[in-house]
Amino acid sequence: MSIGTWLIVAGAMLYSVLTVTPLMRAHTPDAWDWTAPILPIVVDAAVVIVVRLDSVLARLGGKGGPWPVALRWMTGVMTLALNVANSALTGDLVGVAVHAVAPLLLIVTAETSLAYRQAITAAVAALTAQEAAERAAQEAAAAERARLAREEREAAREAAERRAREEREHTARLERERDERERERAREEREHTERMRREEWERAERQAAAERAERERQREEREREQRRREQQQHEHEQRERQRREREREQAERERRERAEQETAERAALLALGPAEEKRSEDLALRIVRAAFTEGLPVRGAAELTGWSLGWVSARYQDLRDAHTPTAPRVLEEAAA
Repeated sequence: MSIGTWLIVAGAMLYSVLTVTPLMRAHTPDAWDWTAPILPIVVDAAVVIVVRLDSVLARLGGKGGPWPVALRWMTGVMTLALNVANSALTGDLVGVAVHAVAPLLLIVTAETSLAYRQAITAAVAALTAQEAAERAAQEAAAAERARLAREEREAAREAAERRAREEREHTARLERERDERERERAREEREHTERMRREEWERAERQAAAERAERERQREEREREQRRREQQQHEHEQRERQRREREREQAERERRERAEQETAERAALLALGPAEEKRSEDLALRIVRAAFTEGLPVRGAAELTGWSLGWVSARYQDLRDAHTPTAPRVLEEAAA
């Protein structure tokens, strides 16, 4: 309905502007011809305001009093008069009838839409009130059902508690009877156990006496065996000490002999004197190692080998590196 009403209003406004503008231009000074569309636009704007406000009041269920009615009819009559004025002045009755269609349709549509909106608003309010009443009734019924359900649950809970209490009492009675039987059986078992314990204690005493005698005999045998093993261990340790002593003396003699041999060999190499020509590499390496061990300078070692100072310096550096933990085994390689 709102879309149809606004379509009629828009059509009537457009038709009114197109119809009234020539009339206003004919009755306006030439210098002011550009103001001719203002009056129909103003009147039609009043129509739009009336239709819009009536729509809002109808939706809200309010009433504007007599002034909105007067404004609605006044704008309708003005629109009708402006639209038929040109045809009426020229005596064109057909033109009057034709140009009266749009304003009359606008007036009737505004009144009808207002009545429709008021009726729809009243119907919606009644429907809303009915739905609210039905919803309240449903909520009351639901609350009643919930109350009945709570009462039923409470009754069921009380019945369950009563049954549970009866079951607990019955179970407690059975437990007491069972405890009585258990205590009687335990008393009989204790008496039987005491009797068996006494008999067992007597047997254990007899067995313990026999075991003590046997342990005493075994202890004496172990002591004799222990003394024999200790004597054998002592003899074995003496033999081991003598063997290790002999091995240590042998190793010491071999070390002294090896040191004396190396000392004699170094002395023999250093006693060769300065080389008249370049000695063999193997012999030169041995002389360099002897010179390094004896602490001779590089130049002295170079004179003994006949090799260059650079080569002898490099061998000395190798020998120095050989004395560090991570250095290559230059002495062994040179000896090889």
